[in-house]
Amino acid sequence: MVQYRDVHGYRRAYRMEGDGPPLLLLHGIADSSETWSEVMPALAEHYTVIAPDLLGHGESARPRADYAIAAYACGMRDLLTVLGVDRVSVVGHSLGGGVAMQFAYQFPERCERLVLVSSAGMGPEVHPMFRLAAGPGAFAGMYLLTSPLAQAVAAIAEPVVRLAGGGGLGPDLPYVMDRYRRFADAAARRAFLRTIRAAVDLRGQHITMLDRGYLARHLPTLIIWGGRDRIIPVSHAAAAHEALTNSRLEIFEASGHFPHHHDPDRFAKLVLDFLHTTDPAGYDRSVWREELRNGPPPATVEEPSSGS
Repeated sequence: MVQYRDVHGYRRAYRMEGDGPPLLLLHGIADSSETWSEVMPALAEHYTVIAPDLLGHGESARPRADYAIAAYACGMRDLLTVLGVDRVSVVGHSLGGGVAMQFAYQFPERCERLVLVSSAGMGPEVHPMFRLAAGPGAFAGMYLLTSPLAQAVAAIAEPVVRLAGGGGLGPDLPYVMDRYRRFADAAARRAFLRTIRAAVDLRGQHITMLDRGYLARHLPTLIIWGGRDRIIPVSHAAAAHEALTNSRLEIFEASGHFPHHHDPDRFAKLVLDFLHTTDPAGYDRSVWREELRNGPPPATVEEPSSGS
């Protein structure tokens, strides 16, 4: 059941189930907390699972506001504070993975573990539709593409596109198409474009956490990726695993961008095993200061290939 709290005067929607240590689930762009519906029951048997709708998404407010990754991380800190949660393990999918990493970076004293699922922030490569959405004229283009006529044409063409390989989206096409229909709402379009432009330009993703991965050496991290991901390529999983030295890597070979949809039972079991077999990260201000002063090992400061 969706619940609501006002934070800074804006409605924040979230789902909350279970009992035990808190576990925060963060969805991707143009998505909502509903994305976790198949894995929440299993996770909630052991944890207090909190799955918010990010600002501008789902049933949360869509104000004219800051939709940058750092602002989302602050929003999660504030929501957790309102809910009385001080420390939490964080699971983030796609955009939510970028927010999760930013949360761990900005508030290391509050983050115990990290699970990154087909995460943003590991390299510039991203599906071309996101690059186009970051370009000029995108709002007018989205208006035309989400008109009733365009949506009717898309519904007729979807089965054919699916048979032809999913238009570059592979197994993710049906779910992506369902989210596309929500852009008929102008506020949803504006929130999407503000969010995408804070992270992507015509050359691809321009945010990265690889340069700060060395700060996560004490943070237990699980990386899960779909082997057939056409939105953020699986090669980014290897880059994340290399940069985050205290990480485990699991590839769902037959999955696309949503491994928690493709095999929810395996996904929940992996996350639970990870949470049960790792100790929560501690935070020592003096250690954090010293690591910042020393900086990353030389091999980790190289920028990834743009692929463009």
